[in-house]
Amino acid sequence: MAALFVLRTRLFPRRSDFLGSLNAARQCSSSVSSGRQRVNGADVFYEQTGGGKHAVLLLPGALGSTRTDFGPQLKSLNKELFTVVGWDPRGYGRSRPPDRDFPPHFFERDAKDAVDLMTALGFSRFSLLGWSDGGITALIAAARNPDRINKMVVWGSNAFVSEADLKLYNMVRDVSKWSARMRQPMEEMYGAQAFAKLWESWVDGIAQFLHRPEGSICMELLPLIKCPTLIIHGEKDPMVPSVHPQYLHKHIQASRLHLMPEGKHNLHLRYAEEFNRLVEDFLEE
Repeated sequence: MAALFVLRTRLFPRRSDFLGSLNAARQCSSSVSSGRQRVNGADVFYEQTGGGKHAVLLLPGALGSTRTDFGPQLKSLNKELFTVVGWDPRGYGRSRPPDRDFPPHFFERDAKDAVDLMTALGFSRFSLLGWSDGGITALIAAARNPDRINKMVVWGSNAFVSEADLKLYNMVRDVSKWSARMRQPMEEMYGAQAFAKLWESWVDGIAQFLHRPEGSICMELLPLIKCPTLIIHGEKDPMVPSVHPQYLHKHIQASRLHLMPEGKHNLHLRYAEEFNRLVEDFLEE
């Protein structure tokens, strides 16, 4: 039971938070444009809002999408200061087809897609806001493109996979053991059978990194990150122990670590007002 609760905070918020973020996005739909952009052979779905000079890309978590993961940010980040772009990585959400797969380089692929999407949309420089898997993608994108990234905010993210991490993932591999309430948001997006298959594929994809030295996902890239970086960590995050943000903070030179004592994995949804204020202040420094 504890493991299922932990996973639920990683993949998606409580049902009420999910509906709240989705409704928030719908309420501001009149000010949000959307479309699909051909990127590296895939039709990538994106949403864009605001008209500020500072472009910001939102990177969702595992199996997530712009609207399931970032409703409060699409609605409430300052539209005069920022142009906010949300996207669904290839194989997730509305960026289907193609079906999602998880080759050993899937985070690298997502990072390239993200940067190339922003290029196609006309943004030569931009900042990154990455949650969970999206934070890993942001770390790689910032390391690979130091001349393109203004600033970066990551939370609920890790640069390596440990045995303890993998044990948790395997405990919840079988989604039929989840409650119907927990499965519902993702089943609505993907369909029940497709979601179960996709989640198993994600677990297998993450497991690949345990076979690398020190379980590295992107540890060797962290010293290459040059942009100012804000690492936010919820001290009650049951999925990402404090060793992960501490490691990022130690190895990203221009970084700072902000702790939220009551924050869990979905702190940007649960404490959206506080989170948005932190982000805006950091990006405008």
